[in-house]
Amino acid sequence: MTKTKAAPNTAVAYLRVSTDEQAESGAGMAAQRAAIEAEAARRGWVIVGWFEDAGASGKSLSKRPALTEALAAVEGGEAATLVVAKLDRLSRSLVDFAALMERARNRGWNLVALDLGIDLSTPAGEFLASVMASAAQWERRIIGQRTREGLAAKKAAGVRLGRPASLPSDVRSRIVKAHQSGASYSAIARELNADGVPTAQGGKQWYPATVKAVVNSQEAETIG
Repeated sequence: MTKTKAAPNTAVAYLRVSTDEQAESGAGMAAQRAAIEAEAARRGWVIVGWFEDAGASGKSLSKRPALTEALAAVEGGEAATLVVAKLDRLSRSLVDFAALMERARNRGWNLVALDLGIDLSTPAGEFLASVMASAAQWERRIIGQRTREGLAAKKAAGVRLGRPASLPSDVRSRIVKAHQSGASYSAIARELNADGVPTAQGGKQWYPATVKAVVNSQEAETIG
């Protein structure tokens, strides 16, 4: 495990509000900052950086430059802890948050969410983090199950799934057979390009994502 070189009493604070939360009680920037400052004073933390994403959604960890900078700070050894006032300021997705906790463990920095008492440096906080990771795993499985059931129901109702079959059947069959034989999406794309096989839209260039879309579409059509 890579350990952070920062002094143990150093921390960076992350704050976020979405556009429709600017005036929400308890969620504003000022309220978040006050909560973190109070906890820092209680624990003797030195806040070496404040990072704010204003007007940013919490549905995912991407497209938030301030969060990217905060993570770079703890992983670059500038601080030992990343602290947020509320868990949902960091992420509204249990799956994303569980992945972030695992990242913190693996790279040797601490993650603290004040509202739920999550603190990877304490036994109680570590236990709570493990409970949330289990909940995230359950959430992933439930989402997958619902997706499969939804596709199966549409198939039974006669709804055509996936993209329109604009590719010739022999090309689709070639892609699926290559995938089933263990070829990677990248390898399949290279072979199609080498043979000059046009894409569904008549393009000349295949990409791994394009090949994957064909495989997923074919799999969706065969559910049931």
